Amino acid sequence: MTVRKQLLIAALFGGVLGLGGCGYTPGSRALSGGAIGAGSGAIIGAATGGSPATGALIGGAVGAIGGAVTSPNTINLGR
Repeated sequence: MTVRKQLLIAALFGGVLGLGGCGYTPGSRALSGGAIGAGSGAIIGAATGGSPATGALIGGAVGAIGGAVTSPNTINLGR
C-alpha cells in the first residue's frame, strides 16, 4: 500500500470518528457513527483492493464505538 493511500485512510477514519459524535444521546451517536463508518469503510475497502464488506464491518464498529464514547459536552453541536 502506498503512503498516499495510507494517509487517505487515516484521514477518512479521523473524519469518521469526528462525525461519530453527531447526536444528543450515546445511542444516536453510536448509530450515526456506525452508519458513517460502515459507508466509509466499504469505500476504503474497495479503493484499496480489499473487501468492501470487511471494510464496512471494521468501519462500522470503529464508528459506533467512537460515537458511543463521545460526550455531547465535548463536541460543539451548535447550541
